[in-house]
Amino acid sequence: MRLRHKKNAEVDVYKSIYCINNNGFFDAETNFKNNNKLQLELGMGKGKFVIEMSKNNLNINYIGIERSATIVLKAIENYKSFLNAELNNQNSQLSNLRFMCMDIGKIDTIFPKQKIDKIYINFCDPWPKKRHAIRRLTHINFLNKYYNILDENRFIEFKTDNVDLFDFTLEEIKKTKFEIVNYTYDLANDDNLNKDNIMTEYEEKFTKKGNKICKVVIRKI
Repeated sequence: MRLRHKKNAEVDVYKSIYCINNNGFFDAETNFKNNNKLQLELGMGKGKFVIEMSKNNLNINYIGIERSATIVLKAIENYKSFLNAELNNQNSQLSNLRFMCMDIGKIDTIFPKQKIDKIYINFCDPWPKKRHAIRRLTHINFLNKYYNILDENRFIEFKTDNVDLFDFTLEEIKKTKFEIVNYTYDLANDDNLNKDNIMTEYEEKFTKKGNKICKVVIRKI
């Protein structure tokens, strides 16, 4: 179900202490007060995946990125609810997650080159019409941008239930300097790739419907 556009959502997003203003270059020291590894989720939706990742890996910094201010605001609200619950569990010092409202096409102008530890792309819009292929987040144009900001020998993990998009992605990867580390068309039955898997909202929905989940891991070489 799509979220209704919230009036003044962008204003509310940038008022949040959990939001990073994307004007100029990103600076980890300013936003996280440390030099821990930095991982991104592109098209994070309501934030379930990146919130869970930040909870499980306190020594890693995370940024959830989404274009819609309304969706970013919902993710921030979910994160606040999560933090309130953690206060009751004596874990009140979580500070390793931030959010950005931005066009992912500008990602290589925001982040310094070769600084990102890992990128996650989960269930992005498949843009099924051929004329819209350039908008897919796994199009070669995007993959080359990710290549520029990833640190050496670091990874991208991509998941989708859309087989056509997955096939397209595998072909696009072949055009780049990335290497495919592993992939599957049936994540639930792949013990290696499914180990410690965290489901997104869409993944839970599609899995309940019986859809098989595709996943590929690629590495910058």
